[in-house]
Amino acid sequence: MKAVVQDRYGSADTLEFTDVDRPVPGAGEVLVRVRAASVNALDWHFMRGDPLIGRGMMGWRRPRTRIRGRDLAGVVETVGTGVTGLQPGDEVYGEADGTFAEFVCARADEIGPKPAGLTFEQAAAIPLAGNTALMALRDVAHVQKGQSVLVNGASGGVGTFAVQLAKAYGAEVTGVCSARNADLVRSLGADDVVDRAQEDFTRRPRRWDVVLDLVGNRSLGDLRRALAPTGTLVLSGGGVYEGGSVVGPMALFLKRRVVAPFAGGHRLREVSARQSRANLAALRELAESGRIAPVVERTYELGEAAEAIRYVEVEHARAKVVITV
Repeated sequence: MKAVVQDRYGSADTLEFTDVDRPVPGAGEVLVRVRAASVNALDWHFMRGDPLIGRGMMGWRRPRTRIRGRDLAGVVETVGTGVTGLQPGDEVYGEADGTFAEFVCARADEIGPKPAGLTFEQAAAIPLAGNTALMALRDVAHVQKGQSVLVNGASGGVGTFAVQLAKAYGAEVTGVCSARNADLVRSLGADDVVDRAQEDFTRRPRRWDVVLDLVGNRSLGDLRRALAPTGTLVLSGGGVYEGGSVVGPMALFLKRRVVAPFAGGHRLREVSARQSRANLAALRELAESGRIAPVVERTYELGEAAEAIRYVEVEHARAKVVITV
């Protein structure tokens, strides 16, 4: 089968579109014929082995997982032993390692039925980004109707879902993004949009009940200044971060853990998104009901995956970039 393979850390030039053996599903796994896979910041972090502190998981000298990609939408080809509820021919979406390929083995508990009415490209845009936004707002911040929510990085992959989810939960939403993406963020339901180049949202007189930071380039003190007296700050990894390429977002996370016990009425949290069939079902219901809709900025063919990752890393793509297979 064809796949996008990487044997050393580096730029997108280290990615090779080549032939590899088709994987065989083990116990609790299914083999999926990939129809689409989206690109995440996670992909270029793994491609570069960045931050260095993460190489214990990624592989110290070279990528432990040779094939890039995490999100997928496709069709079940075969099922491994012990798998129930899925069978060959089922259209599915979810997460797995190595999805920039014609076939991938996925854990059965990390994929689920594809949302009806969505294309494979649209479905592939949801899993990682949608799940991160879902867990941040629903499980960590516990967003309620009538609250105010600020999303820093509102036009990115996670941000576009976060804006929509916050509105679905009945919140008043402020999105922070570049001027070129302001109309997009408003179209997703944001009540107010802050142009990050023209205004510092932490200097506004108003305060928000929930601040979701998806960028990671502001200090903990700055972010807390934007919180209401009993507000909740939720940190995510982001594509750019205060800690640099050695410790990355862990710098901000470690500061949070030190400061959190002394934060008074502020709740300081971080989101560590883990995919599950239950969360995929929740996202599917939200998509089928129209409360969230994936935004796909560009599509690339599988052989153009290196160009797709380069675009996401360098050009700061809005919403999602998807690879079709």
